[in-house]
Amino acid sequence: MAKKFAELRARMPVESQQRAHELAETMIQEMPLQELRQARGLSQKVMAELLHVQQPAIAKLEKRTDMYLSTLRSHIEAMGGQLDVIARFADGSVRITHFSDIGGLGDTHTSLSHV
Repeated sequence: MAKKFAELRARMPVESQQRAHELAETMIQEMPLQELRQARGLSQKVMAELLHVQQPAIAKLEKRTDMYLSTLRSHIEAMGGQLDVIARFADGSVRITHFSDIGGLGDTHTSLSHV
């Protein structure tokens, strides 16, 4: 007889549950575009419709390792998100706001506040 995952997890030692939770959080915070799209419950076909392109263009985009920020921003916004560009240094992180309004007349400076 199959057991429910919640029951199995409840029987795990607390330390193991904590490690599993931390690993899951890391995996959620770091994922390729394809996995992000799938996690958001969107198909390539739906993304193509939202972005007014053909489905093969979505497949090609998800395989790319280099793209324009405006392209990435459009893709993220089509999923209902917002793209932030953050520079990380040993002494802190800085959110770059220069890219917050690509194509518009928005901010054209970097934010020096720590993120």
